[in-house]
Amino acid sequence: MNLHYLSSAQDPCVADYTQLTDTALRRRREPAEGMYIAESSKVLRRAIAAGHTPRSFFLAEKWLADLEDVITQFPDVPVFVGAPEVLEAITGFHLHRGAMAAMNRPAPLPVAAVLSGARRVVVLEDIVDHTNVGAIFRSAAAMGMDAVLISPRCADPLYRRSIRVSMGTVFQIPWARLDDWPGELTLLGQEGFTTAALELTEDAITLDELESRDFDKLALVLGTEGAGMLPETLAGVDLKIMIPMRAGVDSLNVAAASAVAFWACRPG
Repeated sequence: MNLHYLSSAQDPCVADYTQLTDTALRRRREPAEGMYIAESSKVLRRAIAAGHTPRSFFLAEKWLADLEDVITQFPDVPVFVGAPEVLEAITGFHLHRGAMAAMNRPAPLPVAAVLSGARRVVVLEDIVDHTNVGAIFRSAAAMGMDAVLISPRCADPLYRRSIRVSMGTVFQIPWARLDDWPGELTLLGQEGFTTAALELTEDAITLDELESRDFDKLALVLGTEGAGMLPETLAGVDLKIMIPMRAGVDSLNVAAASAVAFWACRPG
């Protein structure tokens, strides 16, 4: 085990873990440096099970025994261990989940590879809240969606909060970032997908109606909260769908709505 005991928050060897609470900085830095942070032993294990490789481990000493089986798989990877106050000074928050790792970011998947063989696809348009992205991925994996496509301005599924909220399911479901949206809507049509936007419009059909129809391939498009879906997207999709509401409620959080829609749209 390649152990390194930390006595100072200024140790340059742990630069991957500094300023983790600065969202704007980490959003720029992590993709540029080809890495992401996996937080908690469960998420870390799921990342490694998916074939991702660590560049270092970072944990309180009491977690060494719990993660020994994982750490010993990578004898040359440094394991940074320190007192809770030292770890907190480095990261900017209390490491109550015990352990994290800086992981090598996998190469982006081509859109064609993600769509190959898929029957149910989720498209995220400009959803910038990392919590919502993580929750949508978790629901997509749980409800049997085959793949996720994200627009150029969508939040990073491999950002720490997205990964944590998804409980590591971002490693289980194939995803790709689109280069041109909504221009690549036509690509989905060429691949045989019926495209359906989850948006409250006058011509929207209910989710019950959608569920009663038989689709071999279906792509469900979810838009950002607040501004809603781009007019160009709504003009380009085949269908608009809505979830019937009661008690005067007009909408759900996009992550909650996604779970309902995924269940209804799951392949038979």
